[in-house]
Amino acid sequence: MWEVYEHKNATKRLSRTPQEVLNRYEKWKDIVEVSGPEGLKLIKGFHDEALSGKWKGHRSSRLNQQYRVIYRVEVDKVFVLVMEVTPHDYRRK
Repeated sequence: MWEVYEHKNATKRLSRTPQEVLNRYEKWKDIVEVSGPEGLKLIKGFHDEALSGKWKGHRSSRLNQQYRVIYRVEVDKVFVLVMEVTPHDYRRK
């Protein structure tokens, strides 16, 4: 079992996110909790990928055409830290 933690920025952003994106995010969390990040790679709709540049060491999954969830995997602690849920804006703030 994996644990999903949300950064305070992600929690704040989720409160202003459309309901359809929230529903997809909940499904994303369910998959991560059961099978970890490897489970996301098996579902092509999420387009899970590693990021580069300022976000090096983080990964991104597609929630819909516009919204992405940016997260970091801590393998030795068996948890995923959700950094941001953003409308496809990868600039680090």
